[in-house]
Amino acid sequence: MPEEIPMKNKDKVKDKDKDKVIVLPILPMKNTALMPHLLMPLSVGRPRSIAAIDAALLTEEKEVVLISQRDSSTENPEQSDLYIHGTRAIIRKMSRAEDSQHMEVLVLGQERVMLLAIEQSEPYLLGRFLPAPVVHEETPETEALRRSVLELATRAMELTGAQVPFDLSQLIATDQDPMRLAYLLASLFSFDLEKEQTLLEAGTVADAFRLLHSYLSHELQVLEIRNKINTEARTEMSKEQKEYLLRQQMRAIQQELGEKNADNAEIEQLREQLAKADIPDEVRKEAERELNRLDRIPTASPEHHILRTYLEFVVELPWRKSSEDQLDIGRARVILDEDHFDLKEVKQRILEQLAVLKMNPHAKAPILCFVGPPGTGKTSLGQSIARAIGRKFERFSLGGMHDEAELRGHRRTYIGAMPGRLIQAVRRAGANNPVIMLDEIDKLGRDHRGDPASAMLEVLDPEQNSAFRDNYLDLPFDLSKVMFITTANTLDTIPRPLLDRMEIIRLPGYTQEEKSEIARRYLIPRQLQRAGLTPDQCGISDAALTAVIAHYTREAGLRRLERAIGKLARKAAIHFAEGATAAFPILPENLADLLGPELFSQEQARRNSPPGVAAGLAWTESGGDVLYIEAILLPESKGLTLTGQLGEVMQESAKLAQSYIWSHASDFGIDPVKFKDTGLHMHVPEGATPKDGPSAGVTMTVALASLYSGCPARTDTAMTGEITLTGLVLPVGGIKEKLLAARRAGIHRIILPKANQKDLVELPEEARGDMEFIFARHIDDVLKAAIPDLAACLAVLV
Repeated sequence: MPEEIPMKNKDKVKDKDKDKVIVLPILPMKNTALMPHLLMPLSVGRPRSIAAIDAALLTEEKEVVLISQRDSSTENPEQSDLYIHGTRAIIRKMSRAEDSQHMEVLVLGQERVMLLAIEQSEPYLLGRFLPAPVVHEETPETEALRRSVLELATRAMELTGAQVPFDLSQLIATDQDPMRLAYLLASLFSFDLEKEQTLLEAGTVADAFRLLHSYLSHELQVLEIRNKINTEARTEMSKEQKEYLLRQQMRAIQQELGEKNADNAEIEQLREQLAKADIPDEVRKEAERELNRLDRIPTASPEHHILRTYLEFVVELPWRKSSEDQLDIGRARVILDEDHFDLKEVKQRILEQLAVLKMNPHAKAPILCFVGPPGTGKTSLGQSIARAIGRKFERFSLGGMHDEAELRGHRRTYIGAMPGRLIQAVRRAGANNPVIMLDEIDKLGRDHRGDPASAMLEVLDPEQNSAFRDNYLDLPFDLSKVMFITTANTLDTIPRPLLDRMEIIRLPGYTQEEKSEIARRYLIPRQLQRAGLTPDQCGISDAALTAVIAHYTREAGLRRLERAIGKLARKAAIHFAEGATAAFPILPENLADLLGPELFSQEQARRNSPPGVAAGLAWTESGGDVLYIEAILLPESKGLTLTGQLGEVMQESAKLAQSYIWSHASDFGIDPVKFKDTGLHMHVPEGATPKDGPSAGVTMTVALASLYSGCPARTDTAMTGEITLTGLVLPVGGIKEKLLAARRAGIHRIILPKANQKDLVELPEEARGDMEFIFARHIDDVLKAAIPDLAACLAVLV
C-alpha cells in the first residue's frame, strides 16, 4: 500500500539535506502517476492546476511536481489528500484552448521526490520537496529479478499482440538505469493507481522489481485466460463458418444434380405428412402458416429447430383418430371380474357407460373419481377398465405437482418448452379417446408457479374440454372423448369446484372373506411367480391365510397382506435354494417362525375395561378404525381436560357430552356434586395422530355416563354417531369402513344412529350376518344398549 505522510517528520530535514530542498508548484493528478524518465501528455482544467502550470512556465527550468491524489473526487486537494511521493517533471510543450479554461501539456519525468510540506494553497499549490533517489545495490537477486521481469514482460506483450517500439531482450545487454527499465515496463501495462504509486514509492531496486514481478505475473495469468477464451471463441466461429460454407457448397452441388438438400427434404416430408393427416381445418391452416415460416428460417437458427419440433408434434397428434370401443357388455363383465374381485358398484358403472355408448356413439365420456383407502385397487382398476372397453390406457401421478405448466405446457417462447402432460399422454396413446388415469388428485400442490387444481377445472369439465388449448400447442384439442379416471384417498383436500365436476365412486375396505378370496385368486399366484415357485412347492393353508389376515395385517386395503405373502414366498425360496426338494407347507403353527410375533391382537385389558372407557368407530384415509375413549375423575380439581390431539369439533362433542350427562344426572342416579367438586380428564389414545369430527359424540357420552355412574360399558360393543344438546343421535358418514374396522378388531355388536340403517346395504352379506346392530334415535337408547347396569337403573327410575 502507498505510505502515509509521517506527521512528526514533515518539517524535519537533516542538516546535510537542507541544501537539497526544492520549492516547486504542485500539479495534482487523478487516477494515474507519472514515473521518472517517462513522457506523459496531460489535459489540465482545474484553476489551481492551470495557475501552477503558468507559474512553472515563468521560470527558466519550467519545472513542476506531479503528485497523485488519494481520492479522484476531490477537486481542491490539500496536503492530506496527496500521496507523499511524486515526480519532478519538466514541461516540454504547452497549448492553451481558445476559452483559456483548458490547456494541454507534455511533461517529462526527471526524478522521484518526497513532499515535506505545502507552502501555499492559493492561487496554486506550492510545496517543499526533497529528492528521493532509489537505493541500488548490484546483487545476484537483483539481476535475477530483472531477468525474470523482462521474461514475464516479453511473454505478456506477445499475448497482447501490441507493437513495442524496442526489443525487450536487448535491454538486458544495455547499461540502462534499472529503475528506468522498471518504470518503462510499468508504463506498458494498464496498472491501477495503487499499483503505480506503490511502485513509485519503492525505496530500493530490489523492492521495485519484486513488486513489478508480482504485477506482471498476475497480468500474465489474466492474459493467458483471455487468450484461451478468445481462441475457443474463434475456433467455434471458424467451425460454424466452415459448416455454413459446406452447406452452401452442398446445396449448390445438389441444385446442379437436381437433388433436394436435407433441409428441404425434411420440410417436404412435413408437407406430405400434413397433407395426409386427418386434422381440423383450423389446425391445418395454422400448421401450413408455420410450415411456410419454417421454410424461410435459416437452418442454423435456433428457431428453426423449435418450429420443426412443434410441427412434428402437431402432425403426430391423433386429432380425429379414435380406437374402436369393444361394446360387448358380456365380454367386458368377464374381463372386469377376472381382474378384480367384488367392486360391484364400479363394475356396474362401467357397464352402464358401455350400454350408453352402444345406444349413442357420440356420448361424452364420464369423469370418475375413485375414492378409498390405500391398497384397495384404484389404480389397477383403471387398466382393467381400459382393457374391458378396448381403449388405450395412460396414467400419470398428480401427487406433489406444483407447476400448472406441467398440465398445460410451456409457451414456445421459452427455451426447452414442452407440451403439457395431458397432451403428451394423448399423443402416446395414439388415439383421442384413451382412458387417462390422474392418480392422487387429492395431493395436488400449489405455489407461486400456479395452481394445478384450477387448471384441472377445464380439463375435467365435459362442457369445456372439447376445445382445450395447451400453452405449447396453442390450438384447440378435443378432450371430450377421453375417459378421465381420478383417484384419491380423501375428498377433504380437493377443491369444491373440482369435486363438483367428478362422479364420486367410493371403494371401501375389504372384509376378511374378501381378502382371503383376493389372496387366493391374485396375490398368492403373483408372489409365487415372483419368487420362482410353483403352487405344489409352496402351499398356504386356509387357516394360515386367515391367521395372516387377522394377526399380521389390519388394514382396509391389501398391501400389507401382499407383503406378508411375499415374505412367506421368499422363505420358501430359501428352503429350495439350499437344496431341499420336499414341499414347503405354510401352516398356522409356523407363522411365528416365518413372520415373527403377531402384530395385531385384541388387548386383554379392553376385555375388562373399567368405568369411563367406551369403544368408538372412526373413519380415516386408510379405512376405518376402532377408537377407544377414556375418562377419569380428578379429585379436588375442576374443569375439563382433553388430550389426544382432538380437533375443535371433537372438543365440542366432549363438552356436549358432559353438559348432557350433567343436566340429566338425576335421571341416571348420578350425584350432581361430582360435577362441581371433581375435574374431568378425557383422553383418546394414539395421541400423535390428529383426530376430529362429530361422530365420537355418542362414545364420549357413554364413557362419561359410565365414569360418573361407576358402571362399566360393554367391551364387545362399539358405537358411532353425533349427538345434540337435547340428546338426539344424528347420522354420520363412513359407515361401511367403520363396520369393517370393528369386524377386523373382533367387535360384532354395533350401535348406530337410526338414520344410518339404510347404509347397511353397502355392507357385504357375510359381514351383516355375523354382526348385531342396535339403532338409536336418542342417547338414552345408546346408554341402555351400552351400559347394562345403567339400563337397569333407568328401568327402576321409570
